[in-house]
Amino acid sequence: MRAGLLDRLPVEQRERLRCSPPDRRAVDRPMLAVLSDRRTFGGGWLFERKLDGERALGLRSHDRVQLLSRNGLPLNATYLEVAAALAEQECSDFTVDGEIVALRDGRTDFSLLQRRMQLTDPRAALARGVPVVYFLFDLLRLDGCDTTRLPLRTRKTLLRGAIEFRGPLRFTPHRNHGGQDLLDQACARGWEGLIAKRADSVYVARRSSDWLKLKCVAGQEFVIGGFTEPSGSRAGFGALLLGYYDGGRLRYAGKVGTGFDRATLLDLRRRLEALRQSRSPFEAGPAIRERGARWVRPELVAQIGFTEWTRDGMLRHPRFLGLRFDKKPADVVREMPAFG
Repeated sequence: MRAGLLDRLPVEQRERLRCSPPDRRAVDRPMLAVLSDRRTFGGGWLFERKLDGERALGLRSHDRVQLLSRNGLPLNATYLEVAAALAEQECSDFTVDGEIVALRDGRTDFSLLQRRMQLTDPRAALARGVPVVYFLFDLLRLDGCDTTRLPLRTRKTLLRGAIEFRGPLRFTPHRNHGGQDLLDQACARGWEGLIAKRADSVYVARRSSDWLKLKCVAGQEFVIGGFTEPSGSRAGFGALLLGYYDGGRLRYAGKVGTGFDRATLLDLRRRLEALRQSRSPFEAGPAIRERGARWVRPELVAQIGFTEWTRDGMLRHPRFLGLRFDKKPADVVREMPAFG
């Protein structure tokens, strides 16, 4: 039973609560993890499955439900069944954090989720025949009180007690001990990796080293700054020219020519044509040498998987996974692993 969940907290934790009218948000932006090469952990950490989907905050205030992307875009129409599940909860005042995913054989599949992302007609979204799951892993507000200053372990306990997990809503389980062995197990199961979180950490609306990304394979977002023309029987384009921002300048990171089906090639070419410009958006460098390059305004963000960075700062064996509409191009930087 969820009645009196906050009243059962220790006095010291109840004093951390900040209570306010129901229409006030606990946070405007979600907490983000830092990429890390750390593999040895002592006590005081939780380990969750790294999910590859669309981050979303779910807000309920009486009869009003808002499902928001990590940059504040509305998602109610795109994931109608998730919004409906939040609206059916007994609790009528909460904010939850989680990841919306599509599953294929028990694994998160970002490419499959692409068939639902950016659709704003609820009927069209459901007609795609791609069921989604909203994995919840944090609770930021409950019954009129901001819970972000409570320890993570307490927030997860409150989350499990406050929300009825049915339909597309699932609780994200965790392990209390982890490291290289647990990561190896995750990778063997085809997962993206793990998220290591300090059990006593508070929730902050920014990237924090209290949450660490432990990845099985390399991958991150890149800005599309151009493309090459197709050859032979290929449709759309040959490859996308990718970059990331470094000191306000778009630095070239290489090109990707795999991971596309015909429909994606044609759709991307249409989007790219609308952004065409005569000058390269990249800082002077290797991109200029791409034969037959066509330049575009750097407004599209792509999710790319790859094996590693080369010594000269290029991507090795990149593969296109999908477009991301929940991150601003200016926020795309090279993710550097944190140590320690």
